[in-house]
Amino acid sequence: MKKDRVSIYLSEDIKNEWIKFAKNNNYSTLSKFLKEAIEFFIEYKSKVIGKNKIVDIDLLSNLSHEFKEPLTSVKAYLQFIIEEHGSSLEDDVLKMVRSAFTQCLTLEEKIIENLEGFEGPKGGTTLDNSSQYDILIVDDNKQTVKFLNTYFKRKGYSCKGVFSGNKCLNELKTYTPKLILLDIILPDISGYEIIKTIRENSSLKEVPIFLITAVPSSEVEKKIQKLNVTGAIFKPFNLNDFKDLYKYLK
Repeated sequence: MKKDRVSIYLSEDIKNEWIKFAKNNNYSTLSKFLKEAIEFFIEYKSKVIGKNKIVDIDLLSNLSHEFKEPLTSVKAYLQFIIEEHGSSLEDDVLKMVRSAFTQCLTLEEKIIENLEGFEGPKGGTTLDNSSQYDILIVDDNKQTVKFLNTYFKRKGYSCKGVFSGNKCLNELKTYTPKLILLDIILPDISGYEIIKTIRENSSLKEVPIFLITAVPSSEVEKKIQKLNVTGAIFKPFNLNDFKDLYKYLK
């Protein structure tokens, strides 16, 4: 491989600083340091969005996910209260609940606008010990699983919730649900890898899988067709988003 020779002229002070730095950081040669420095600079510049604006896309994606998880539960419970108990609430109370729900929608828009406008409890326990059920929910956010379990129960469907990818795969060895609701970011195995494993199993490959995730839609939509995913629901979800599921639960 062709290599270019580079000459650098340094003042005595900078040279002494370099010698000190190299000794403390185990740099045997200047070329080794330059190679790492160039790689770092290229990676750093690749995260520039607009003039003088540096964005760590991975950090923003993680922040978006962390903000959306609790917002999902709050928004879902508020909508559930409005739909199921709105007629029995006093007008001023119902007005406050609707106002809170509206603020959730505003916050959701801000998260998407500011944290997704760029391209680019843990463990293995379960919720509900039912041996037979309609929906397997795989999500490491216990509040989300708890809410969905309550919501679908009111709709006449039974659920089982697990909080890790390994628990999901172990559960599918003993029982095949009518439908799987699957988060992408789990503490052990990526939801994408779980889908690949399921689709490679002849007895499971036809089971409908809906992703339920706080990962930006721009990333997820690229994967849906490739992985043969039935659909996706994005957090913070709206209860109307689940209407497409019911035809698979009959």
